[in-house]
Amino acid sequence: MRYHALAGTERSALAASDGDDVYDLTSANPNVETFSDLARAANITEQTIDDVAEGLIDDAERLSSDYLDERIGRPVAPDEVWATGVTYHISEQAREAESGTPDVYLDVYEGDRPEIFFKATESRTVGPRETVGVRGDSTWDVPEPELAVVLYRGEIVGYTVGNDVSSRSIEGENPLYLPQAKIYDRCCSIGPCVASTESVSDPHGLEMSMRIERDGTVLYEESTSTSEMVKSCEELVSYFTRHNVVPEMAVLLTGTALVPDEGFTLEPGDHIGIEIDDIGVLENTVTTV
Repeated sequence: MRYHALAGTERSALAASDGDDVYDLTSANPNVETFSDLARAANITEQTIDDVAEGLIDDAERLSSDYLDERIGRPVAPDEVWATGVTYHISEQAREAESGTPDVYLDVYEGDRPEIFFKATESRTVGPRETVGVRGDSTWDVPEPELAVVLYRGEIVGYTVGNDVSSRSIEGENPLYLPQAKIYDRCCSIGPCVASTESVSDPHGLEMSMRIERDGTVLYEESTSTSEMVKSCEELVSYFTRHNVVPEMAVLLTGTALVPDEGFTLEPGDHIGIEIDDIGVLENTVTTV
């Protein structure tokens, strides 16, 4: 199943979709208002999130696809978002090209230990159709489309689409500037849903595509596959959780393989669409922060 937050309503609500069928789970049990509530219930009862949802569906109000589309919000409110880097060869090449110290990225790509860094708090993370930010002191900004792993108490409970918006000009000046290149207002988006682990056929065999438009003109459109990842989601999660007290609800971005040409930089008003098989399309526009 896929789980969606309903925004713009009088109450917080969690919807579940299975094909064309959409259910308001909160109408069946008001204690299940968010995806975190669902994951907590599954953890307490030692069930999967789909098992808990299926137990609510018979008593849940049916919703139309149009109603869901009009009210779709950020599907999960993570306490923390973390990210991994140089997990694809093209990403390693791009970061070598932008940096004055390229060897550090090759060492990570070929090494056992992945690059893992803090990306965002809940307040810095936006959802579908909201604006993502580019820094006002940056001259080269790009979206980074990524498969995102959703974790409850360090365990994988689902997947979503992530956009790790980044300043390549700031990071390229010096690798020690990475936090400023990555962490700022509206630096991350996730959505449009959380797809349960049971509904994702193979997280390492999903087609991922990105399309960037400006004033109705397509500036970038490419696709790739998560099969190109040099490390598995389980490996990345293992390094994220070891010797680290992780929050109850976290999202881990798994790296990007879609990198616009060096001459491209995001501008306010640009439209970004990122699609991943089995999950859906995450759409955002761009603003300066």
